[in-house]
Amino acid sequence: MSEITNNDRPVPDALLVEIAEYAAKAVIESSEAYETSRYCLLDTIGCGLLALRYPECTKLLGPVVPGTIVPNGVPVPGTSYRLDPVTAAFNVGCIIRWLDFNDTWLAAEWGHPSDNLGAIWAVADYVSRTRAANGDSPLLMRDVLTAMIKAHEIQGVLALENSFNRVGLDHVLLVKVASTAVATALLGGTRDEIIHAVSNAWIDGQSLRTYRHSPNTGTRKSWAAGDATSRAVRLALMAVKGEMGYPSALTAPVWGFQDVLFKGKSLALNRKFNSYVMEHVLFKLAYPAEFHGQTAVECAVKLHPLVKDRWEEINAIKLTTHESAIRIIDKRGPLHNPADRDHCLQYMTAIGLLFGQLTADHYEDEAASDPRIDVLRGKMTVEEDLRYSADYLDASKRSIANALQIFFKDGSATERVEVEYPIGHRRRRIEGIPLLERKFEANLRTRLAERQVREILAVGSDQQLLEQMPVHRFVDLFVL
Repeated sequence: MSEITNNDRPVPDALLVEIAEYAAKAVIESSEAYETSRYCLLDTIGCGLLALRYPECTKLLGPVVPGTIVPNGVPVPGTSYRLDPVTAAFNVGCIIRWLDFNDTWLAAEWGHPSDNLGAIWAVADYVSRTRAANGDSPLLMRDVLTAMIKAHEIQGVLALENSFNRVGLDHVLLVKVASTAVATALLGGTRDEIIHAVSNAWIDGQSLRTYRHSPNTGTRKSWAAGDATSRAVRLALMAVKGEMGYPSALTAPVWGFQDVLFKGKSLALNRKFNSYVMEHVLFKLAYPAEFHGQTAVECAVKLHPLVKDRWEEINAIKLTTHESAIRIIDKRGPLHNPADRDHCLQYMTAIGLLFGQLTADHYEDEAASDPRIDVLRGKMTVEEDLRYSADYLDASKRSIANALQIFFKDGSATERVEVEYPIGHRRRRIEGIPLLERKFEANLRTRLAERQVREILAVGSDQQLLEQMPVHRFVDLFVL
């Protein structure tokens, strides 16, 4: 390690500046991005409401110290909790990610840009409610949609060329960075204050991916984004109070992020921030499953009628997929909990073959006790198709392809079923939006009264009405 003797304070790293200027000043002009952001907002909240059915999720919710009361606190949707913005961000981030059913972005790095809603919901409501109480103009839901577009863009564009998973870091690093930037902006932070806040997000140390991979897969993967968004809100609140930042947080020799955590490589930015990510984001509409396996489940459901009465005749099952799926969810051996199962390509495919569907309940212990699941898993082979891997990384395609074929003991076989683009892909938007709307309504009805459901659907289906609604009034629609 070389000794560093130059103590001249550098100018802020270029990437910090670019993130801050985009978060603070960029004007989003894409109507497609705003419409997609509305759908993303509805889908993400709906996923959070559905997660409230699961005790392993709800046990983590509420104030840090039971009984803590926060006057004019941020409501957590589907609950009676009103919390400080930092704790609210954890709660909202936790529920929307719990079932792995919200939107997805796949590139060199993977992730779920709607995870940022934990921070955006908490800060926007806090600012809006505080302004209204002081007689000032509240934030509007258009401000929320704008913050979502910008958070998606920061997280997603950074993910295009920078693979943090290759160095063992979890993608919630990017949730923390993006959420910190937009949260500071929502709080009224200046360009320099955003730089300070984001620099602190980069030097936090970052989460390892340990909890996402065999043999340690566990429920932290479902609250990791909530943890990231709550930290983002804390850093944003500190920055607008004047807390300093670290200008070469990324590039400082020896001590900066790139040298310490990125193997000395420079972070790459291959396109300007605009609205590309929101426009191309992937929705999970059919199945609550890790996205690299979505099309495999679709293949399995198509084959279900052909194999549902022939389980004992199956000799082999051939799964053809792309490299990222193999690296993340190709999993053999015992599966220990729901978090383990929803990140297993073979498990989710077996469920699709057996039942012709896949729901969150299929990951629970009762469903997993069906002995046929492991029998089918044991007959599966997983192979990479190099074209699938190339098309996955092709910016003009971004496919997430899988193919499935079943071979029987008598020598016969089913057709080879291939699905390259899942129903939540931009190439299937027209087909997918009705499913998203039905999914959202069904999720509302798992938690809220009929009167609330009708009012939320009326607001949520009208772009202009939603955009002009004060944030805190929209948030209050979801309070129990």
